Amino acid sequence: MSEVLPDRIEEVISQSDLYSETSDTATVLAQADEVELALLLESLPIQERIILWQTIPDHKKLDVLIEMRSDPRAVLVSATEPEQWDVLFTDIDAEDLLELADSLPQELFERAYTALDRLQKQYYTEADQYPEEQIGHWISHDYLVLPINAKVRDGLRLIRREMPRHTDVIFLINRSGHFSEAVPIAKLHVLPEHLHLTDVSLDDFPIISAVEEGQLVAKEVLLSGFGALPVVDENEKLIGRIDVTTAAELMQEYYEGQIMASAGMDEDEDLFSPVRKSAKGRAIWLGINLLTAFVASAFIGMFEATIQQVVALAVLMPVVASMGGIAGSQTLTLIIRGLALKQVTSANVGALLSKEFKVGGLNGVIWAVVIGVVALLWFNDPLLGLVIGIAIFLNIIAAALAGVFVPVILDKYKIDPALSGSVILTTVTDIVGFVAFLGLGTVFLL
Repeated sequence: MSEVLPDRIEEVISQSDLYSETSDTATVLAQADEVELALLLESLPIQERIILWQTIPDHKKLDVLIEMRSDPRAVLVSATEPEQWDVLFTDIDAEDLLELADSLPQELFERAYTALDRLQKQYYTEADQYPEEQIGHWISHDYLVLPINAKVRDGLRLIRREMPRHTDVIFLINRSGHFSEAVPIAKLHVLPEHLHLTDVSLDDFPIISAVEEGQLVAKEVLLSGFGALPVVDENEKLIGRIDVTTAAELMQEYYEGQIMASAGMDEDEDLFSPVRKSAKGRAIWLGINLLTAFVASAFIGMFEATIQQVVALAVLMPVVASMGGIAGSQTLTLIIRGLALKQVTSANVGALLSKEFKVGGLNGVIWAVVIGVVALLWFNDPLLGLVIGIAIFLNIIAAALAGVFVPVILDKYKIDPALSGSVILTTVTDIVGFVAFLGLGTVFLL
C-alpha cells in the first residue's frame, strides 16, 4: 500500500463541507486511485468513512476494499447494501477473493466465489490450500510462459500480445508443467528468430517453493534483481510467481506487524475502531504488563528494612509507572503508524484525541479497580488501595493523551517520533505517575 496520502486528498479531508453537494469531493475521488482512496477512508472516523464510501464509484469499490486493512474494511463491508455486491463482484478474481475472504461473511463469500469463472475457482482452491504464512497463498498467475522447445520468434510473439507488470523474463516449462529455465526478455530483440530460447536462458535462476515463509521469500525477491520469481509446488510444477510489488507489501506488513506487536496490538487495527473494541484488545496486554510490574514490586519489597517511611508506597511505585508506560506505548505506536502513512492530519487529530481519551478512561477505570483491590488485599489498607487506584486512572489517561500529542508535536518539528517518541512518553508517564501516587500518598497516608 502506498505510504503517501496525496496533498489533494488531504485537502479534501480538511474541507468543512466534505460531504456537501457543492464540494469538489466527487471530482477528487474520481481522479484518485484505489490506494489513495483506501488511505483516505482509513483516515476518517467511522461515520464519515461510511458516508464517503457511498460516494465512491462502484467500479472502484472492490479494489479499494482490497487495499484496506481488515478492520476498517470490515466496517465498510457491513455498511454495503446486499444488492450492491453482485455489481462489486462482477470482475473479481482469485487473488482478490483471497485478500477479502477473512472480511466477508459466509453468505458474501459464497456469492463472490460463485462469481469466479472456472479457472479462477481453480486458482483460488490451489492458493487456499496454503496458509497465509506460506508464499503459495499469495502467488500471482499473471506471467509469461512458453514450452521448453520454444524459439526466439515465439518469445517475440508472446511479448507483443501481453506484458504483465514487473516482467523481465519468460518462464520455460517442460511437458509436465515443471519449471525449467528463465529467459531475459531484453535479449530477444537482438537474437536470430530461429534460435532456441534455452540457448540464452539464465544460469541458476532463483526458484521459490510454495511452502516457504512469505516474509523470507519477499526479502529474497527484493534482493534478487528480477521483477518476479517463479513459485513451484512440491512436485516442482510451476504454479505462479511473486513480483516485487507483492514482495514489498509482504515486507511492509511484516515489519508493521512487528512494531504493533511490540505494544501488544494488531497491525490491522482500525485507527477509529470502536472504543470498547480498542480497550478490550489493549487491556489484555495491560494485564500481562501488570503481572511483570507486580514482580518488580515484589523485589522492591524485599528491601523493606531499608525503607523508613510508608514502605507500601515504595513497593508499589513501579506498578504506577509501568501501567502508564505500556498504555502510552500502545497509543504512541498506533499514531506513529498513522503519521507514517499520512493518515493522521490536522483535520482528524481532534477525533483521534477524543477516541484515545475514551479508551484511556475505560481502561483506567478497569485497572484502577483491579490494582486498588490487589493493593488492599496485599497491605490490608483501604486508603492505600484508593490512592493507587486514583493514581493508575490518572496516569493511564495522561498516557493516552501523551501518546497522541507527543508523536504529532515531534512530527510537526521534523523529529522522527519512532526514534524519540517512546523516550519522551516514558518520561511523561513516570512524572505524572509518581507525582500523582506520592502526592496522594502524602495527603491520605501521612
